[in-house]
Amino acid sequence: MTSSNLLSIGAGIALCFTLWSCKKEAPASTPPNVLFIAIDDLRTELACYGKDLVHAPNLDGLAKEGFLFQNHYVNVPTCGASRYAMLTGMLPKTKDHISNRAMYKFMAEQAESERPESFVHQLKRNNYYTVGIGKISHSVDGLVYEYRDEPSNIKEMPHSWDEFLFDAGKWETGWNSFFAYADGSNRNDMEKQVKPYEMADVEDDGYPDGLTTELALKQLQQLKKKQQPFFLGVGYFKPHLPFNAPKKYWDLYKEENMPISPEQNLALQINQASLHGSGEFNQYALGEEKASLDSNMTTAYQQKLKHAYYACISYIDAQVGELLAELERLELADNTIIVVWGDHGWHLGDQRVWGKHTLFERALKSTLMLKIPGLQDHARSVPEIVSSTDLYPTILAACGINSSIPTDGNNLLPLLTEDQTQPWRNTAYSYFRNGISVRTDRYRFTKYFRDASPTIELYDHQADPLEQQNLAQELPEVVEQLLPVWEKGNTGLYTSEK
Repeated sequence: MTSSNLLSIGAGIALCFTLWSCKKEAPASTPPNVLFIAIDDLRTELACYGKDLVHAPNLDGLAKEGFLFQNHYVNVPTCGASRYAMLTGMLPKTKDHISNRAMYKFMAEQAESERPESFVHQLKRNNYYTVGIGKISHSVDGLVYEYRDEPSNIKEMPHSWDEFLFDAGKWETGWNSFFAYADGSNRNDMEKQVKPYEMADVEDDGYPDGLTTELALKQLQQLKKKQQPFFLGVGYFKPHLPFNAPKKYWDLYKEENMPISPEQNLALQINQASLHGSGEFNQYALGEEKASLDSNMTTAYQQKLKHAYYACISYIDAQVGELLAELERLELADNTIIVVWGDHGWHLGDQRVWGKHTLFERALKSTLMLKIPGLQDHARSVPEIVSSTDLYPTILAACGINSSIPTDGNNLLPLLTEDQTQPWRNTAYSYFRNGISVRTDRYRFTKYFRDASPTIELYDHQADPLEQQNLAQELPEVVEQLLPVWEKGNTGLYTSEK
């Protein structure tokens, strides 16, 4: 970490303490609580991001009360590795770091060391009571085991949590509940002979995310009684596949009104190695159509899937609403930092892909909102480019914790309060498919370590926000300007032997 970053963190901490001291309900001696909500596969598909058809009043309301990040990018477009980068504040350095097994490789069964395993571990060391519920790391119940196995006793993050809780309900195990259908079945036991969506006439607790909310509400009530600040992480499954949600959320929409992606063709001047054949989506064997890079699915089926994805968003929005209402009822809201984070984006037929796992905008851009006590007057939509790695130093600074642990992220607080003494970095780096991509305020520049050409892609988001035309050959001078910027994110991931 540079000295300027350390100075920024210090300025942010000082600012937070000043703000606390001005609030009667949150004196300087009372550090803020943290409610961290992780939502799987939530791209920026909300009204607050300009998608007016989506019904998510609780998330949209939170966006108005806090900071909505218009350009937040994850570091890896797959669940476990994205969460690892966010929790550690570190960019991937080896191929293990871009795998869903990153938690198991680098955290599980590791002895506690001087360097904390995550920012949650840091909070725990600083007198925070830390509780996780649901999918915060990669495993949905915090334990290491394969989809079809019985749960183990190996914790993914052994030093971070005072408590880790999960209610699998009638699905019995965490991974079964992750792929749950309303009748108690799951994709695992059904040998993938299922559809990629379901509309069931059940209440919210008819799917696992509703059980997660019930557990979180009870935990908030218990945390209220404790005489110490808390970190509560709540991880929701939807809108991850399968797109299953209670019927009442499907009923919010008319399928014929669903917009399909405007990106129905592959980008020009790219190699198909930059994309993929939607293998995760196509695993759902009873789906009416299969996705392919060779052609688009029918408009009607794309609308059905978009309908299902939107229903899942509305379902999760209702869960978030219950958490926010309980914070208010318990009189905790005025001194609780709220974070809503999507672990990556998702192609909804964009460039014929249904899934994540690319270095395109659709897979890398995700939802991020922050509400911080004392900063209500600064609430705004934030246009700068930010990265998931920025959350580590930001949350610690907002909690008044002066950390000497270096990270690859930057404290956002000076940016949010317009107290930035140094120019904002305004870049975000992402890694996958043998490539490294950097997003700047205008361009996405990606370089691949592969034989398939072209190996460089350049998209001008000012003229081409849908990334339909690779301009690397047409704009060599821009490529030359961006190569040094890209090089700052070249961690050696694809040149190391690991």
